[in-house]
Amino acid sequence: MLPPMNSGTSAAQRAPLSILMVDDDAALTELVREDLTFYGFAVDAVHSGEEGLERLRSGSYALVILDVMLPLMNGFETLSHLRQFSSVPVLMLTARGNPMDVALGFRMGSDDYLAKPFAGEELALRIQAIIRRTHQAGPAPASEPPGAAGDRSVFCNGDVELRPGLRRVFKNGVEVHLTSAEFDALRRLFESPGEIVTREELCRIALGREMNSFDRSVDNLMASLRKKLSYGDGHPARIQSARGRGYFYATQ
Repeated sequence: MLPPMNSGTSAAQRAPLSILMVDDDAALTELVREDLTFYGFAVDAVHSGEEGLERLRSGSYALVILDVMLPLMNGFETLSHLRQFSSVPVLMLTARGNPMDVALGFRMGSDDYLAKPFAGEELALRIQAIIRRTHQAGPAPASEPPGAAGDRSVFCNGDVELRPGLRRVFKNGVEVHLTSAEFDALRRLFESPGEIVTREELCRIALGREMNSFDRSVDNLMASLRKKLSYGDGHPARIQSARGRGYFYATQ
C-alpha cells in the first residue's frame, strides 16, 4: 500500500498539504476527500469552475484537481482563466482518457491527467509525483532576463536557450512559458541532442511515474512542447519522434 506522503516526518512537519478539487459530482468529491485524507492531504471541494477560481484567488493550495466536464464553465475554460493569475499545479480528470482532452489540457498548462474511473491510490500517486516535481523546481525569478548576472548555466541549441537554474526557456530571446513537466522533458532532450530518449524514460522524468501500454500522456506532452517551440508550418520540428522508440531533439 502507498504510504502517506508525510510519513516519517516530525510532528511539526505534518501539516497536511491543501488540495482543491473542482468537480460537480458531490459523491465523487467526498470519496476523494476520504481517500486523500489517509495519504496526508486536506481536500476542499467546489462544484463549478467559477467557484474554483474564486477559491484559488483567495486561498493557497498545493494542487488543483480539475474535472473537464463542468457545467457552464468547463475545465478547459477554468484552466485558461486560472493560468492568467496562478501557476498552481493542476491534475485534470477526463472521461475515459479522451486523447483530445489530454492533449488540450497539456497545451493549456495542466501538469498531468487521470481518466475516470480511477482508484484512490492511483490518484494519490499522481498527486505525490506532481508535488515532488514542482516543489523541487521551486519558484523562478519573475523578471530576470537572458544574460542577467547569476544566470550562469545555459544550454543552447540553435535559437533555443534552456536555463536549468532558473527553469526558464527562451526562443530568440523571448521566454517560452512551459509547465514543469514540459521543462523537465525538454531538459532531458537537451542533455543528449540527436539521441533518442525513450517514452518510458520521459514519463518517469517529466511525469514522475511509470508508463503503461495504453498511456498516451508522453505523446500528448511532447505534442504540446513541440507546438510551443515551433514557428508553424513549413519549419522543421525541433523535437522529433522515433517511431515506436521515443523522441530526440534535432541538432542544428
